[in-house]
Amino acid sequence: MTNRTAAPLPPPSARPTLDQETLAELYRLHGGYLLRALLRVTNGDRGKAEDILQETLLRAWQHPESISRGAALSRPWLFTVARRIAIDHFRMAAARAQEVAGEMLEDRPLPDDPYEGVLAARDIEVALGSLQPHHREVLVELHLKDRSVAETAERLGVPPGTVKSRNFYAIRALRPVLATHLEYALTPLPAA
Repeated sequence: MTNRTAAPLPPPSARPTLDQETLAELYRLHGGYLLRALLRVTNGDRGKAEDILQETLLRAWQHPESISRGAALSRPWLFTVARRIAIDHFRMAAARAQEVAGEMLEDRPLPDDPYEGVLAARDIEVALGSLQPHHREVLVELHLKDRSVAETAERLGVPPGTVKSRNFYAIRALRPVLATHLEYALTPLPAA
């Protein structure tokens, strides 16, 4: 029988970590989006959301290989890690006795963060600003003002078929604009 010894693990300080500039770039690019999503997940508990965000960035720091595509393209990985950490937090909280918070319910922010609506409105404004005016008019009437094709045609003074056509081409023109924002990008279908 031969005595085989496994190679010793490198000490924790010898493992590669993410450099400080890349970590700062991750936070700058994705920190706000992650925090808003985590605030929804934690029902507005900012402290818990910030803890999960910090732990997410710690995991990114510990696993630089996961950010190999670059800081700008790492949002899906960060959201997956944050989601798993949040699930772990909820499981741990469910396993122990209920905590009693000393704060009043009125002191907590509402789960529907009004800032989220402001950001969405700004994103819509920027996206619509990239369209031709006749396409923008149709999208606003149909989707934002929730009018029918007939109502939109009457308001704009064009035939209903023109409204449908402009809507189709406006949405088609929006796709590349929205694809530049990873949170709005459509996931490609798997190859058959």
